[in-house]
Amino acid sequence: MALVIGVTGSIASGKSTVCQAIVELGGVHGNADTLVHQLYAPGTPGFARVVAEFGPEVVGPDGSINRRVLGSKVFGNPEAMRRLTRAMGDITGLIRRTIEEWRATLPSDQPAVMEAVNLIEPGYAAWCDQVWLVACSLDTARARLAARNNLSPEEIEKRLASQRDWRLRAPAVDFVLHNDGSTEALRAAVRAELARIIALHRAGALPPSNYHRWRAEHANQGVARATGTAQS
Repeated sequence: MALVIGVTGSIASGKSTVCQAIVELGGVHGNADTLVHQLYAPGTPGFARVVAEFGPEVVGPDGSINRRVLGSKVFGNPEAMRRLTRAMGDITGLIRRTIEEWRATLPSDQPAVMEAVNLIEPGYAAWCDQVWLVACSLDTARARLAARNNLSPEEIEKRLASQRDWRLRAPAVDFVLHNDGSTEALRAAVRAELARIIALHRAGALPPSNYHRWRAEHANQGVARATGTAQS
């Protein structure tokens, strides 16, 4: 079966650059955000639910959801983000079906990469062989958002405030790429790590992802809290 890599990280960290480098080395790429857009395309039940939840002003001139307007309503607002997630529909099923199709159809030595801002928290990482985390400093992210997204300083800070600190995710991943340097340095790190894990995968020696250990530890902690046995 294909080698499935999950790539996560905060906004402007460089996830897409990492995924592009994997594609250039023969990989297949899926973007969770792009896949999710299918759930609220015009004419779908998800479209109707999103408009009902957030108002007709989120519909752009072309009749589709204006994601910038929608984003302004949900970034930095966890309750609004939860309402959006409910309105869109079965995100989990869509991501899982995509990964299962890769495993069923791609050659065993071909990498496939699922890119998602939220890969760990909703559990999508459970279906990946490896989980990579791309991280950068807040100053680097600010500069990238200003250059590529044409956002105001207020909009930039709002988006950054909605992101999780990379250090909270690091225990659940297998490889952290720090992306405050050059694009070539990032690509070189991708090439080296991909070659390493492909060799292990071909030999049947690739260990299970750290995500599974992290999830089990968190589940055990939850049980301990519920039963009053957690250590102080």
